[in-house]
Amino acid sequence: MYGWTGKILRVNLTDGTISKEPLPVKDAHEFIGARGLGTKIFFDEVDAAVDPLSEDNKIIFMTGPLTGTLATSGGRYNVVTKGVLNGTIAASNSGGLFGPELKFAGWDGIIFEGKAPQPVYLWIYNDEVELRPAQELWGKTVPETTDMLKAATDEESKIACIGPAGENLVKFANIMNEYNRAAGRSGVGAVMGSKNLKAVAVRGTKGIKVADPQGFWNAINKARTMLKEHPVTGAGLAAYGTNILVNILNVHGGLPVKNFSEAAIFPNAESISGEHQAEHNLVRNKGCFGCPIGCGRVTKNKGKYKGIGEGPEYEATWAFGSDCYVDDFEAISKANFLCNELGQDSISMATTLACAIEMTEKGIIPRSKSHLSWGDADTIIEMVQKTAYREGFGDELAEGSYRLAEKYGHPEYSMSSKKQELPAYDPRGQQGIGLNYATSNRGGCHVRGYMTSPEVLGIPVQLDPDATEGKPEMLKIFQDLTALVDSCGLCLFTTFGIGLPEIAEQYRTATGVEISDEDLLKAGERIWNLERLFNLRAGFTKADDTLPERLLKEPMKDGPHKGKVVELDTMLPIYYRIRGWDENGVPTAEKMQELNLVV
Repeated sequence: MYGWTGKILRVNLTDGTISKEPLPVKDAHEFIGARGLGTKIFFDEVDAAVDPLSEDNKIIFMTGPLTGTLATSGGRYNVVTKGVLNGTIAASNSGGLFGPELKFAGWDGIIFEGKAPQPVYLWIYNDEVELRPAQELWGKTVPETTDMLKAATDEESKIACIGPAGENLVKFANIMNEYNRAAGRSGVGAVMGSKNLKAVAVRGTKGIKVADPQGFWNAINKARTMLKEHPVTGAGLAAYGTNILVNILNVHGGLPVKNFSEAAIFPNAESISGEHQAEHNLVRNKGCFGCPIGCGRVTKNKGKYKGIGEGPEYEATWAFGSDCYVDDFEAISKANFLCNELGQDSISMATTLACAIEMTEKGIIPRSKSHLSWGDADTIIEMVQKTAYREGFGDELAEGSYRLAEKYGHPEYSMSSKKQELPAYDPRGQQGIGLNYATSNRGGCHVRGYMTSPEVLGIPVQLDPDATEGKPEMLKIFQDLTALVDSCGLCLFTTFGIGLPEIAEQYRTATGVEISDEDLLKAGERIWNLERLFNLRAGFTKADDTLPERLLKEPMKDGPHKGKVVELDTMLPIYYRIRGWDENGVPTAEKMQELNLVV
């Protein structure tokens, strides 16, 4: 095969058996790879009603056909499972080097099933695969685990592992690779922890064949030129990383403050911005495999929170920053470093803290339980650590904001959709991102249909952020395209500078599959609908396509979008119709036939 390696691993953790299977070619053509193919396999093999922490749940590591090739930013892999945080279909996307290394070893993916009786890790060296004991790794942080496994296997091996948060079944635990890259959101790390699977270590020395090397090279060069010449991918992200968005969103009036309770303008935004980071703390840029953008940051703290690590990216900066009312960039960095070391999601961790702070300040959570306050960086950092180990009040924080708020009788203080915490954009200032949050197949998420691109950045066209017209139509395109990009193994950030034609040409020349641009985008739509079908089987309904009451009923207090709420009731019926779903959000028989979905 070209692009794909044509082989996947199946690991039964219960009995310790490992089998090698051919890639299902028909499914690969229809669902591409990574997020799409992983979802298809998971959908076919796992009952949607499964308890995410039971041994009947499976967890699938899957690469895309462009992962590990020279394609633009072709360094991504996905982890597909039923999410612990909210029970939706989870497909957590990570960059770095692990995904390409798995391909270099000759494998498109790994299916883990069952539960190991004792902690184990999987070691892959090309065709040699074995489960090894991991008792000595249990309890170790992500850096400790990574270093120990490199010493035990190969210094060049790439490691994907969980930290204490995954072991302790924190509902938003991540899988970390290369120390600081994260397959985050949804609690995929807790699924690994529930299976006593500490890590996957892989070393590969093989190549990846492409169908048309010269045509592929031409397609890559065209795409890279476009990325270099675009102001976002060629200049902004390279200079300031994703934190360039702090000042942009603050001026826009869409940077959430204090658990989305105040006007979305942070008075001290400059002190936590990408510009501040570049001037005071940046050591160097860092990119994932095959990346011409280099948006990653290696950051050094010089004061009270002395240390060095990767990030923080925009989401962590906002979440530990304006959402918790902290304006000390180095404190934010410290909290983010800890999340990476402990293996937990920075968005859900910090926004759960913001939820807890608001409820504590209002007397809902007693001070005997919580000592949290707005802007108290030291206590926030302390609780990051305690959450990973479920110590004291950290045990309650480890359940996520929805369960925390529900426990104290006020679920309305959880800024979440489908029980997953919302990211760094107040949807009252971006109607399209609000619709995206509500309809995302994994709950509150911005990277499944990044409507901030047209509503704030003007890419590919400028849309009025306060208008509802045209948003369902644009969102559908963005969601379908993102599903395709994730499934190919490419980075979403490339879509700031290139579009479907450039992605499709790389796919065709790499795989040799003759397919039109339109039919390739149809594969993205097929993936989106299959995810929707899984969630429907898992018990989700139209009622779950919603947002926190605060965003639907409490108008923005000040700023450019003063008086606005999310007009979800206006947009949602149109979105369903455009999707080919009935009034209850269920794909019609006609849509299923059109997409060749037989379930």
